[in-house]
Amino acid sequence: MELREWNNYMKQLKSIILKEDRMEESKEIIFKIHSMVHASSMSGINEITFEDKIWEGLDEYTFRSSVNEKGRTVAYGIWHSSRIEDITMNILVADTNQVFNEGHWKKRIGSKISDTGNALDREGILRFSESINMEELKNYRIEVGRRTQEIIKNLNCSDMKRKFNNDKLQRILDEGAVLNVEASNWLIDFWGEKNISGIILMPATRHNMVHINECLKAKKSLKK
Repeated sequence: MELREWNNYMKQLKSIILKEDRMEESKEIIFKIHSMVHASSMSGINEITFEDKIWEGLDEYTFRSSVNEKGRTVAYGIWHSSRIEDITMNILVADTNQVFNEGHWKKRIGSKISDTGNALDREGILRFSESINMEELKNYRIEVGRRTQEIIKNLNCSDMKRKFNNDKLQRILDEGAVLNVEASNWLIDFWGEKNISGIILMPATRHNMVHINECLKAKKSLKK
């Protein structure tokens, strides 16, 4: 799938996601576009995905040290987008436990943080990236993607319009998934204005694409 086609699917999804008679069609599109912003091993599709292009030929040094124009590494981009998908889909949409906590992924990945990483500056991103286990971060992301698809399978049309109460939003802060500091806590207000369809559109799909593009820029920067 080319990026233009992916964007066209996004536009189509946005126009039908709240229509009861288009629910199954909406889900089909969600699975299609969501699979493309994860590794093909997540969904098992026989197609090179946008994320596959990040991992192809990626070495440890580039993963940790190569940065894009925002000072973000591949390690950071994969971490940040995975944590946000995990947090929003499991706490807000499904009201269940984060994949991150269930699988003891902090220890397995070797991360010094549990939150989204929004508060990290350029130097902090590089320090964070030093200790990350590349393969375990990839494995975590695969589990996050699979859980998201399971959650979406069980949604109905009325779910798509459901918004989130303050208890769920507060739980994100209580679990330390988002830090209660200015650089991060704006996410709580941002997500609080959305319903489930809005979370699927952003961050579960489009936000991943934003950071895939950033990761690809970081990966290429050492070759310039």
